[in-house]
Amino acid sequence: MEQTVRILVVDDEERIRRLLKMYLEREGYMIDEAEDGNQALVKAKSTDYDLILLDIMMPGKDGIEVCREIREKKSTPIIMLTAKGEEMNRVQGFEVGTDDYIVKPFSPREVILRVKALLRRSSKTTYLQTDTTAKDVIVFPHVTIDNDAHRVTADGKEVSLTPKEYELLYFLAKSPDKVFDREQLLKEVWHYEFFGDLRTVDTHVKRLREKLNKVSEEAAKMIVTVWGVGYKFEVVNE
Repeated sequence: MEQTVRILVVDDEERIRRLLKMYLEREGYMIDEAEDGNQALVKAKSTDYDLILLDIMMPGKDGIEVCREIREKKSTPIIMLTAKGEEMNRVQGFEVGTDDYIVKPFSPREVILRVKALLRRSSKTTYLQTDTTAKDVIVFPHVTIDNDAHRVTADGKEVSLTPKEYELLYFLAKSPDKVFDREQLLKEVWHYEFFGDLRTVDTHVKRLREKLNKVSEEAAKMIVTVWGVGYKFEVVNE
């Protein structure tokens, strides 16, 4: 039996929560609500949600702080809701680990499409099929990336990554030993072009290395900084 997708909707405006809940429930999702950051953290830490829709501007703890604290414990996919003109907030959101953002006012159709796309990218069940032959697997010494399953293993142990961390690793690994600058990575992985703060990439690389390092020091060393240029996935023949 297919498991019901559970989503947490966080916004201090009841009208927006009600609207999102109505449209998401029509798609068969189970919806929980939180009206502020503290309530969101309690629910996010105690329940394994498949996805969180998180407003940035809230009284008390804002969405940036909530996302930062969730990322300390979990890799739950997060979509941030931002108002027009809050570009710096979106940049901050990417830095602390959000996977996507939607600008208010939004159309319910856009929300549904973004939610479905992120759920597809983060799903670990898409590889379950009668044909067990992996169709999209990259194998290196110390690291294996099964793109059908969205699963990364380092020295045989699974590594829990957020969708954006996974996409960053997969993008680099598809072109081993090729150096990408931060602007290229922002465009290709985040599909987001802006002039300004490139720390988004640095933060995600740091977090990706830390997660790999917990499982395999050798795997973590494969994400290499090329000073003054950018990053590459380096393969050392053993």
